[in-house]
Amino acid sequence: MTDPAESSYSSDICLLLRAHGEQLWLTRQVVPLLGELEQSDVIPEDQLGAALAYLEVLWVDACRRAAETEAALAALLESDAERLQLLHPEAREYHAAVRAMRDGLAGRVARFMAPPRADTRARPAVRARCLLRRSHTLRSPNAT
Repeated sequence: MTDPAESSYSSDICLLLRAHGEQLWLTRQVVPLLGELEQSDVIPEDQLGAALAYLEVLWVDACRRAAETEAALAALLESDAERLQLLHPEAREYHAAVRAMRDGLAGRVARFMAPPRADTRARPAVRARCLLRRSHTLRSPNAT
């Protein structure tokens, strides 16, 4: 039989690892590319299309990573009633910080993924906003 302390640690540690992995990946992959795109003279005009396509690929991966982090939070919240509160506050605080970073990046990414105004097709920026909607579907740890 599983010891309640062990299951408590495993949920907390899972969330901490997922959030940490997502945060590292965002800061090492997405943030540098966004910085280059936001400085108009860094990426040559002939390479801009490739850079934007790469940003879209990175953002799709960011959405996948965010979903995994949010699933780890959901697992932690499901086991709340029967668990000891060992690393729980720290795990939720770290998750909240990563979620805030993710939300900020989503707005920056959406600016680059938005289609030209004359284009009436489906908006790629919707993909960039997937994290904003997803991150607010679960209750924030600071919510009252």
